[in-house]
Amino acid sequence: MQSDIKRLSLILLFAPFALWLLLLIILPHIGIVALSLREKVAPRVYEFGFGNYIDFIQEPIYWNTLLRTGSMSILVTILALLIGFPIAYYIAKIAGKRSRGALFLLCLIPLWVSDLIRAFGWILLLRETGVVSSFLQDIGLISQPIEFLYNDITVIIGLVYTVILFMIVPLVSTLDGMGDDMIEAGYNLGGSGFTVLRKIILPYAMPGIVSGCIVVFMMTAGSYLTPILLGGKNSSWFTEQIYDQFITRFNWESGAAFGFLLLAFTSLVVWLGLKLTGQTLANTVAKS
Repeated sequence: MQSDIKRLSLILLFAPFALWLLLLIILPHIGIVALSLREKVAPRVYEFGFGNYIDFIQEPIYWNTLLRTGSMSILVTILALLIGFPIAYYIAKIAGKRSRGALFLLCLIPLWVSDLIRAFGWILLLRETGVVSSFLQDIGLISQPIEFLYNDITVIIGLVYTVILFMIVPLVSTLDGMGDDMIEAGYNLGGSGFTVLRKIILPYAMPGIVSGCIVVFMMTAGSYLTPILLGGKNSSWFTEQIYDQFITRFNWESGAAFGFLLLAFTSLVVWLGLKLTGQTLANTVAKS
């Protein structure tokens, strides 16, 4: 009787999650794959085939944009790790108990507003008549206004600002479980600061690093508003190609194919990253 009650409790506990997983993730992805395999041969006439994927391969601008999106997403992930790791280490191992909450709250502040508002905030700062250009003119560094928007550097800055919290959180969670005695032992054995970092801290933090990199990379590659608003016409982000197929051209079949290709490409990059670091997804999630 008690075993039946426990089994029923587990079913009721996991039912909402399983239902959410089925309705909002599994079924939509199955629908996207099915839609991407439809070829329009005549008005309202479709047949099964891989024509949408062949069109992608035959058009260099599409796969060039996908590769460009992937490479810039990797760069954003690396920058977020380089900036976020010292912040996470300070919060987890150096800051006092009272200040940890305040520091973590400061990291959460950007999430209080939407991506759209954050992007427009960067526009106000970096446009030709914005705060940065006006300030540089006032102090005499430049003689005329400069447009800092609509280039890759601005897009990267905006994306790093948007996703860095998702790098800091798993790192703080992982580093918080590392005992101070491990670091002290490294110094007592004659290790330098760099040696302790390389031999003790980084291996211990690796699950958090991998977890943060996966989340940041996937979010960056799937971003739409920030690259479009900060990059302007010069932006070549693959999500813009997907939007163009769905909304501008009303070609849902190609849009579904492009969406599935983006998912497959990012999943391949994540898989390669796990192989290179010697981590497994289950181990990474469990430890972070």
